[in-house]
Amino acid sequence: MGNASRHRGVRGAGSRPTLRSDGRWEAKLDLGIVDGKRRRKTFYGKTRKEAQEKLARALYEYRRGLPVPDERVTVRQFFEQSYLPQAQRLEPATYRIYEQMARIHLVPALGHLSLAKLTVQQVQAFLDGKSDRGYAPRSVEIMRAVLRQALGLAETWGLVSRNVAKLVKVHHAARRPSGERRFLSVAEAERLFAAARGQRLEALYTVALMLGLRQGEALALRWRDVDLAARVLRVDEAVQRVKGEGLRFKDTKTHQSRTIPLPASCAAALGEHRRRQEVERELAGERWREYDLIFCTRHGTPLDGTNVSRYFKSLLQRAGIPDMRYYDLRHSAASLMAARGVPARVAMEILGHSDIRLTMNVYTHVLDEAKRRAADAMDELFPPVEETNDP
Repeated sequence: MGNASRHRGVRGAGSRPTLRSDGRWEAKLDLGIVDGKRRRKTFYGKTRKEAQEKLARALYEYRRGLPVPDERVTVRQFFEQSYLPQAQRLEPATYRIYEQMARIHLVPALGHLSLAKLTVQQVQAFLDGKSDRGYAPRSVEIMRAVLRQALGLAETWGLVSRNVAKLVKVHHAARRPSGERRFLSVAEAERLFAAARGQRLEALYTVALMLGLRQGEALALRWRDVDLAARVLRVDEAVQRVKGEGLRFKDTKTHQSRTIPLPASCAAALGEHRRRQEVERELAGERWREYDLIFCTRHGTPLDGTNVSRYFKSLLQRAGIPDMRYYDLRHSAASLMAARGVPARVAMEILGHSDIRLTMNVYTHVLDEAKRRAADAMDELFPPVEETNDP
């Protein structure tokens, strides 16, 4: 620090800590001329040593070409004034989730901390605390993702020297047991189809379970997307509810269209659905609104996913199947494909997964069950020898 203290006004030089009237020590780092003005960065400490250590750390990072963060900016200030306004460029549904995670979890817990001084240990303790309190692993993963994205922006803007959220983990011990994920068995799927037979959305459940479409993808399907004679279906849109805007159409989650061969029974269900819809169009008369949608209201307008999920719950009760999410139909489709020996790469293309690992998560679950059944089958073929106390 000796040489630096003798060269005030030299870019990249620091001053000796001095005692202020309020009892704090301060040290300054000269950052040179910025926008025609000389810019200096001031560091404070309760002791001379603390102020000098802060200056030394900042000087080291500055000389390596790293930004010198402003310790006065808090996590709350950055989220509210910088990150969330930028995040509004995301898809509305994604922004809504990220904003809630920031407002409900991240800002209340970390908002009082200095953005520049946020540590790996503080972030890890925050995530571990959420896991310990029973939050679903996926929710904790999203909290980490939001913080990682926010700190990435802060790093780009020079407000932090590194993104500490990249260095933390959501511990596997906190993950939800795999048994909590619901997969329909073949027998349950048959009961579901039986309960849906004759219902106006029968074909929707057939498409969801046989093809594993996401709900938004299925509700955005149009008749121009299907060729019943050739038995193919194209998926290139999804519908979602946007707060303040209602339902709107957008690209699929992976932003890629895909063409899926239709099972004969699925094509037959869609054909019957089309005939039923023609009757509804005639009954609606002038009230019909033409969107060319395959699955729509009795007036032709888009279906709301919340209502569809509600209908699905009543269908489960009618079929005597334990409660599950509508989204679990997608998991069930992948599970049934795995059970029937469909290669994982093929299932990935049908389901529209962006990463083969997503498909393999389901396939691993099914294969584990298959291996257990194989072990049980060998027990039936070669029963274990009963232990005896005879000498």
